[in-house]
Amino acid sequence: MTLYPTTVATILATALGSATSLAHGQQAPARTTALTEAPAYLAGRLTGTVTNRATGQAVAYASVAVLTEAGAPGTGSTCGDDGQFVLPGLAPGTYTLRVSFLGYQDLVRPGLVIPAAGGTVALGTLSLVPAPQALGEVVVTARRPLIEEKVDRTVYNAEQDQTTRGGDATDVLRRVPLLSVDLDGNVSVRGSQNIKVLINNKPSTITANSIADGLRQIPADQIKAVEVITSPSAKYDAEGSGGIINIVTKTNTLRGGSLSLDGSGGTRSGTLNLNGGYRTGKMGFALGGFGRAGYNTPGSFTNDQVTTNPVTGRQTRTTQTAATRQNQLFGRYTLGWDYELNPRHFLAASLAYGTRNATTYQDALATGTTPLTTGSTATSERNVKTTDESGTVDASLSYTHTYERAQRELSVLALFSLNDRTYNFNNDIYAASDATTIGSAGNNNPSANQEVTVQADYQTPTGENQLLEVGVKEIKRTVRSDYSYYGQLARTQADNSFRYDQNVASSYLAYTVALAKNFTLKPGLRYEYTSITADYGSGPVGDIPNYGILVPSGSLLYKLANGNALRLAYNRRIQRPSLQFLNPNLQAANPLIQTQGNPLLHPEFTNNYELGYSTLLKQANLNFSAFGRTTSGSIQSVRTPLGDVNYPGAVLVSYANIGQESAYGGSAFVSLDVGSKFSLNGGVDAYYAVLRNRVTDPAYSARNAGLVVGGRLYGSYALPRNWGLQVFGFYRGQQLQLQGSQNNFALYSFSLKHEFAQKKGSLGLGAENFFSPRNTLRSEITSPLLTQRSTSVQHLTSFKVYFSYRIGKLTVQPRSHKGVQNNDLKTDENGGGSQGTGTTPDATRPAPAKVPAAVVPAASPAK
Repeated sequence: MTLYPTTVATILATALGSATSLAHGQQAPARTTALTEAPAYLAGRLTGTVTNRATGQAVAYASVAVLTEAGAPGTGSTCGDDGQFVLPGLAPGTYTLRVSFLGYQDLVRPGLVIPAAGGTVALGTLSLVPAPQALGEVVVTARRPLIEEKVDRTVYNAEQDQTTRGGDATDVLRRVPLLSVDLDGNVSVRGSQNIKVLINNKPSTITANSIADGLRQIPADQIKAVEVITSPSAKYDAEGSGGIINIVTKTNTLRGGSLSLDGSGGTRSGTLNLNGGYRTGKMGFALGGFGRAGYNTPGSFTNDQVTTNPVTGRQTRTTQTAATRQNQLFGRYTLGWDYELNPRHFLAASLAYGTRNATTYQDALATGTTPLTTGSTATSERNVKTTDESGTVDASLSYTHTYERAQRELSVLALFSLNDRTYNFNNDIYAASDATTIGSAGNNNPSANQEVTVQADYQTPTGENQLLEVGVKEIKRTVRSDYSYYGQLARTQADNSFRYDQNVASSYLAYTVALAKNFTLKPGLRYEYTSITADYGSGPVGDIPNYGILVPSGSLLYKLANGNALRLAYNRRIQRPSLQFLNPNLQAANPLIQTQGNPLLHPEFTNNYELGYSTLLKQANLNFSAFGRTTSGSIQSVRTPLGDVNYPGAVLVSYANIGQESAYGGSAFVSLDVGSKFSLNGGVDAYYAVLRNRVTDPAYSARNAGLVVGGRLYGSYALPRNWGLQVFGFYRGQQLQLQGSQNNFALYSFSLKHEFAQKKGSLGLGAENFFSPRNTLRSEITSPLLTQRSTSVQHLTSFKVYFSYRIGKLTVQPRSHKGVQNNDLKTDENGGGSQGTGTTPDATRPAPAKVPAAVVPAASPAK
């Protein structure tokens, strides 16, 4: 904010006058002189769209800066994927705009006037002229905002946040508006874990079994941005009641002639990352290797439950206590290639390999089992070791053809993804009141999840301010799970295998049209047909019918005269069960809580409604949204006491399409930048949830309802001599479950960073939860057949040191290419999700003068 001399004089005069009057016990007189009357004004803003003059395509990530009449730096920003920018909070005056990007000539636009009345000055389309000659090093000082509200998504620019350094993707997602992440890494959008996580606009089987486990494989230091979409159009797969989350890594941004090394070491984890790129002529390469190790994670676990046998009515109480610890080792290695055949034909390919090795221990797990009819207690002690190892290969190839007519484009994409996972557990019973139970028992479960996807998309203008989009897609999935048992488990469980084949063929039609009086309408229709076959090694699973579904979607955008925006959206979605829900393998690492999937599950059906409003109030960007969501045929867990003599008091957890879910709520978010040094961002999410099943038997019928509240706060301050300070806080309120609840928790972190060598290198210190060394998470379940109270204690206090250094300099920006999105699988509520999403209008991005922003899709939208 700029303070004019008159304004400064007014502040000083008023303060001195007030102080003098108050010192004599008198009331300060009213201001009447010109000296004490400050001129009132409203802040203005500049908006526009940066394009390539030769092709008409948007120039993503171009730097836009404003200079005062005296040539002093004012404010600055970076264009989004669609080439659009907004520079808010400008005081009345005359400015010079400078737009620059590697590989283009700078564009300078002097004499831009912000009137005293404020408002938006729309510059329309700003065309950059390509400059193929070699460029010297360019230092860009404009800071990209931490949160951006775009027309169809909320974007969190993770590279601006130093408090996540040394962590993984779960630490980043906790900072993103609309998202909630529990202490186990399970992600939800507005209370729904039915989400799909994409990596660089592409699905990956790395998250097919567990989103929580997959996110731990992605280092936070390599995440450029996180995009949240809550109301996808018809071009997206017809899935998901929660949302689509797209994680954009730094390997997909500027590269060429550069090499960077960064890492961290701390009391809980350490990282080491290497990223390099090279570009020559029309071809570019990028190579990255990222690794993370987690260690020194002590904790404890207690469980107290009473089960009622549904046949005999007899009750059994069981108690458990154990010390816990975990070791983790994750890696991800990437290779990227792109080639410009000519100015209108592009090829891109990528290959990635991810690996994980996680070992979890429950040491000295003490169990006491007491039938309440007799009062005698049987005891045992064991060590439990669970190993979870996997390797994931993702390969993609895309071709894009642009036409002379702006916005006309054809793309063809293919993706291959394979995840090999082995999940084993071993119970080593070394002491027991019944000596016959002493010994080992366990399960080995190797599995594989493969996806092959092909799709073609075409878009073209059909008239002024109208856009037609059509496409076809097919996904072929093959899932295999082999499982075997030994020890005590082998007495009751037989070895077997499971194979599940699923084909999804789809097509879509979407149409965008600008109506009169600043209205933009985008209806869409998508059809998907799903065919399924499944069998055990010993025979067929049963009759699983094929099905087709027609899903409509629509959004209406209204842009107000002051540049603010109001948006209404609706879509219908389905949610297919993933392997975690289908796998018939019995998981009994803890024999008192055994889990088994159901291969006969059907998809869920969801209706989503959303209303959003965005505005700019002086230097603050404000965003509000309200939503409603109803789901039928929801996949819910079913807990049944086993009544097995080998496992008295044990409970079997399975799944069935018996649930009905409703959620109604909203969110508010504010982003405030005070000058170029201080920024503050915060938001709150709240919704009222109603969960119930459709079971008529009173022993299994359940219903729960209540208000859930969460929020986050982020602040940063630029200190002198290239030092910077950042703080973050996150709160998640009590969570509802169908038969119980889980208590609230809070997390916070602090980071201090120093940049050197012209910002090519940095050193930093970080601390997390330093005032609360332990976090206690309590879960309660209450039903006619089961009452359960579990407590998990985690030691979260962490201190770390991190570093980074870059050599070389970037030369050109590879063209961004469309990706493939398979956002259609519901994953386990204990570590997974699915998707479906809500679009928020962008009040900070008013329409350009010639083509409304709502008609121009984001550059290279993913499918």
